[in-house]
Amino acid sequence: MKRLHFETLKPICPQCRRQGKISFLDIRSVFRETEKTILEGILICPDEQCFSEYPITDGIPIIVADLRNYISQNILPIFSRNDLSDSLESLIGDCCGPSSAYDIRRQHLSAYTYAHYGDIDPKEDNRDNVGSILKVLKCGLEAFGNIEISAPIIDMGCSVGRTSFALAEASKNIVIGIDLNYDMLKIASRVLNDGMVRYPKRRVGMVYDRREFSAIFNGADRVDFWACDAMALPFTAESFGLAVSLNVTDCISSPYAHLQELARILKPGAKGIISTPYDWSSGATPVEAWFGGHSQRSASRGASESVLRALLQQQHPQAIQELCLISEIENVPWSVRLHDRSIMLYQTHLMVVQKTEKIV
Repeated sequence: MKRLHFETLKPICPQCRRQGKISFLDIRSVFRETEKTILEGILICPDEQCFSEYPITDGIPIIVADLRNYISQNILPIFSRNDLSDSLESLIGDCCGPSSAYDIRRQHLSAYTYAHYGDIDPKEDNRDNVGSILKVLKCGLEAFGNIEISAPIIDMGCSVGRTSFALAEASKNIVIGIDLNYDMLKIASRVLNDGMVRYPKRRVGMVYDRREFSAIFNGADRVDFWACDAMALPFTAESFGLAVSLNVTDCISSPYAHLQELARILKPGAKGIISTPYDWSSGATPVEAWFGGHSQRSASRGASESVLRALLQQQHPQAIQELCLISEIENVPWSVRLHDRSIMLYQTHLMVVQKTEKIV
């Protein structure tokens, strides 16, 4: 956790926020650090009725309301080693077998790290499908217009971090990348702190090839990565000058709460970039929370695009009152590589929204 980001963003206790209180976190202990970054430590809520603690590990502060549940669900990636040889990792993977937690983790890391950093891998031959998430972001920034931002930028659902680095390169402000996937945050944190990408690239089945290469980005000193909930962010209202949410809406339990948070943390007049392929899954989002994607007998005939558009154009009973849709592109390609012979191609719906100015 960079001290610059902690001091600028002044995170609040998510437990206190649940109770309608605002309590700014303090740094309680620092066990390991560099000149500007706390690698291991503890944050604490100073409220005498709370005193909740939040760990910093691998340079990543974990600031979530249900910390016990988060730690228990992420104990494997938190304590996973990164110093094993590729041959030993392969043997362990064979022992765990297909569809094991270990194998699923490797599949996710392979797909998303390749999508974010494959374009700078010196050993990558097929560059037709790499960097697709950067192309989505580029489309959003072009639709956004002027990138002169006078306040911090938040990358909601930053995954392994490449879009956060790209936002820092395109602006002059600090960028915070937030996600709940600790495995992916560890990849992002290593790129940030060590300038290295290291991940298992899936070839076929349970066969993976180790990829390790340098990754240095301009503006990286203004980037940091935190474990936070995109539906309940530990920041005060009106903290950010730009919010980016790329392909997150259909991956969380409450897309509506996510949009409400996006509206809450934006400064008046600030903009947000949202994209989603509407790849709904009941495993991630209860059917009742989907924006369309079910019941062709409804007024929208099951179309997700029209439901989200109505929410952002004040044409829905539950419209996000503070957000206004100002630009959209219905089909922006986004590809996810599964293995050497399989690539999933999505068409994302990209929107630029703006928070309404306050009327004095």
